[in-house]
Amino acid sequence: MTPDQMIARIWTIRKANPGNLMARHFDEDYFRSLDEPARQRLERIIKTGIENPDSQMGAYAMNPDDYDRFAPMLDPMIRDFHGISAETEIAQKHDWDTGASPCDLGAIDARLKEVSMRVRVARNVGSFPLPGAMNKEQRVALEKLAAQAFARLIEDPAFGGSYFSITPGTANEIDAAEYDRRVKAHQMFKDMSTDRYLNVAGISADWPHGRGMYVSGAEDFLVWVGEEDHLRIMAMQHGGNLNVLFERLRIGLECLQDLLPAFATSPRYGNVTSCPTNLGAGMRASLHMRLPGLTSNGRDLTRLKREAKTLGLAVRGAGGEHSDAGEGGLVDISPSARLGVTEMEIMRRLYDGAAALWAMENA
Repeated sequence: MTPDQMIARIWTIRKANPGNLMARHFDEDYFRSLDEPARQRLERIIKTGIENPDSQMGAYAMNPDDYDRFAPMLDPMIRDFHGISAETEIAQKHDWDTGASPCDLGAIDARLKEVSMRVRVARNVGSFPLPGAMNKEQRVALEKLAAQAFARLIEDPAFGGSYFSITPGTANEIDAAEYDRRVKAHQMFKDMSTDRYLNVAGISADWPHGRGMYVSGAEDFLVWVGEEDHLRIMAMQHGGNLNVLFERLRIGLECLQDLLPAFATSPRYGNVTSCPTNLGAGMRASLHMRLPGLTSNGRDLTRLKREAKTLGLAVRGAGGEHSDAGEGGLVDISPSARLGVTEMEIMRRLYDGAAALWAMENA
């Protein structure tokens, strides 16, 4: 596809798919002002939005410096998605003071003591390309680096566990049956080679090489290796006390980052991630709640999504994005904001939002 053909294609997408942020903010003059190597780099970043017109963002960064190098193109997209005006300065701040604000849902209602909670952060090692630009050798090298860190983390009584690789021929390789079991247990990530967005972006290339998962003995601290970002580090618990959950992640993250080379960060955008939707805290915090009244016994998410949006929350079905509510109106709720808000602001928004939805459910 020539540059002229690509630009014409983007204009067509803009008209037919107004939700595609890449097409909405594509700047032809800026693109044509770039030299050939820079054009090729930018084309690779936005390729998924061109070949998948129904994309929301329509772009994946390929290298840690892409957000600075191609800011004239990417910054308007980022601001649009995160709801940050052009006049507002973006300067990501961090706050892990988990004890400053009590956020125990169980104190609101005893029935909320058994909600399923998960919080995860995305991290990328600054000395490697991002997953979309990695070759097989780099993926395997990154996994080996992570495995060396896990070998030391295993010695920590609080986080000791096991590493399970799905890279063929590795010492820690698990078979297909064990992989499927871990996927069904919502621990391991699904086969990425079936995702058309990740395929076009190159993120799922070389599957399953360079992929795996670390899990603590208590199975409440996990690290994905080689998914959409180099690492997805998470804590998961039942109980409703978000302070305990976030503190578990904070300590585990500190332990792990001391064992690895520096993660890629940006003064403006915070933690650098493959997808611009995850910039900032790089965090997704969620919990599963049963809200039969707000979902018509799980048959319709329309009202719940409307109410949740006013609270700054996103709603998914029990099976994840694009799924329906589960038995008894089981849904996944999470704060939408990631960029420009601290980790503890995300925790507080999840707590306040969940409390508000629970009050609506029981009104």
